[in-house]
Amino acid sequence: MADTYHASSSQPEGTLPIVDPADRDHLMTDLLRGVSRSFYLTLRVLPRRIRGPVGLVYLLARAADTIADTRLMPSQQRLKHLLSFRAQVEGPANVADLGDIGLALTDKQSIPEERALLASLPEIFSMLEASPDEDRARVRSVLATLTQGMEMDLATFPTEDSGRIVALEDPDELDRYVYLVAGCVGEFWTSITMAHTPSLANWDQTHMSEVGVRFGKALQLTNILRDAPRDLRIGRCYLPESRLAVAGLTATDLLDPASGARARPVLAWGIETAMDHYRAAEEYVLATPRRCPQLRLAALWPILIGLATLTKLARKEEWLDPASSTRVTRGWVHRMIALSVPCVSSNRALQAWTRRLRRRVEIAL
Repeated sequence: MADTYHASSSQPEGTLPIVDPADRDHLMTDLLRGVSRSFYLTLRVLPRRIRGPVGLVYLLARAADTIADTRLMPSQQRLKHLLSFRAQVEGPANVADLGDIGLALTDKQSIPEERALLASLPEIFSMLEASPDEDRARVRSVLATLTQGMEMDLATFPTEDSGRIVALEDPDELDRYVYLVAGCVGEFWTSITMAHTPSLANWDQTHMSEVGVRFGKALQLTNILRDAPRDLRIGRCYLPESRLAVAGLTATDLLDPASGARARPVLAWGIETAMDHYRAAEEYVLATPRRCPQLRLAALWPILIGLATLTKLARKEEWLDPASSTRVTRGWVHRMIALSVPCVSSNRALQAWTRRLRRRVEIAL
């Protein structure tokens, strides 16, 4: 993918570019595929009317995350650009400010897709401004919350090369963090799918939003546990200090992979907390009408991948070793997708499948 994105050059200076259908297709397929990794599978199975706003949220969230994670820039400068980005999301977007963000950050990215993403901000914001009013409001709301989570990262943790490690204080702080960076997406998902799916008219939006929040928390907690060895080496410990203290450990102790056995109670606590949220995630899938198989699959796949990941973690003695991967394989994902399609409309089959996966985690613990 090219590092720059070329849209229409016929616009007056200072205005957002017009994004024609070919440009939009490029952004929502090629660029999105390049930056979204496994989420692209979920995105592609969604009904087209929902795929647009969800894809737009993902592009903007990835752009914000790229800003927050630019290690070649001091944290305070990243925070300044992140807050400027949030102001553009709140709207109306300022082309000059978007240009400043791109100029400051694009050449500091080592991944070509991330350079292309930042270079495409004017076009992405043009799509946001052109969205229907209610969808635009939903996108802006969830991004405002997501960027608060990124701001929390920058404010809480030291710079990646400082040699220091900081841990979140307690489970309540962790719970707030996972809401900001993932739980809020469950609220957005519920709102956007209800708005565009007549079959969900009977849903209790308040209840399903709460269930959706827990769904998002389950996925984020899984990521935190899986990525703990890598995060520790950039100074971030999301495992709460109070839980580590009970095990007689500090965040620094976790840098030694041999501490995995002593830290096992902390891992078990994290897995059990995530598993509790996965029960809500399963409720979310089963509450989705059977006549909406695309929505069911989009919700089911992350659950199955998440539970399989927790199984690998629960069985893994060297879970703090950064050289040891806990990701499910691509082959496993392809088999899971193939098996899920014929049984997605059967509540009994889905319950049996998730029950087996949960049982594997419980046995491993």
